[in-house]
Amino acid sequence: MLKTLIQIGMVASVVALGVNTSASATERAPQSAEFAKVYGKTLPPIGWVQFCQRHKRDCAGKTTAGSRVRLTDETWSQLVRVNTHVNAKVEPVTDQELYNVAEHWTYPGAQGDCEDYVLLKRKYLMSMGWPRESLLVTVVLDENREGHAVLTVVTDMGEFVLDNQNPEILPWNTTRYTYIKRQAQQHPQLWVALTPGASKRARHISGKSGD
Repeated sequence: MLKTLIQIGMVASVVALGVNTSASATERAPQSAEFAKVYGKTLPPIGWVQFCQRHKRDCAGKTTAGSRVRLTDETWSQLVRVNTHVNAKVEPVTDQELYNVAEHWTYPGAQGDCEDYVLLKRKYLMSMGWPRESLLVTVVLDENREGHAVLTVVTDMGEFVLDNQNPEILPWNTTRYTYIKRQAQQHPQLWVALTPGASKRARHISGKSGD
């Protein structure tokens, strides 16, 4: 019953996203961004591994070629609506405060840590028809060298970042983050390094309060 209620609530939220278009959501798509350089395979964050043990269906997938979504005013509007909705819906609270553990990736209710925002945005966009291989969970270090997670969206005009710490959707290379690793486009269980030596870092991404 609880699982059914959660699914109903998620469907209702997606429907609401389709009809409640704010002024910011109607802005035109940006001109272009860059594509991140990949340095080969690396280890996934432990939180992702544990999340997939609990949500096998959401982590399943066949090996595919990389996909770049065509960025139009309509698809950009969807990104803005989802990013705005989830950022407003969820209060930032650390895993330590919520679960008394350093790392716990899950779909958030009223509260959640940075990676929880990412997972919910990914799920919403996939339910709206976005391909899984264009929505990549990404681990970064923020300006304070704290572990943080964002959602990288791969489009035909470059890669953009959805972030709970910023209401704007930015080209990945215009943020002040250090990019460590992310999901591979080819398979959801594969991760690739975004900086040399990333396989030895960011196994955990728990950061400060407010991520």
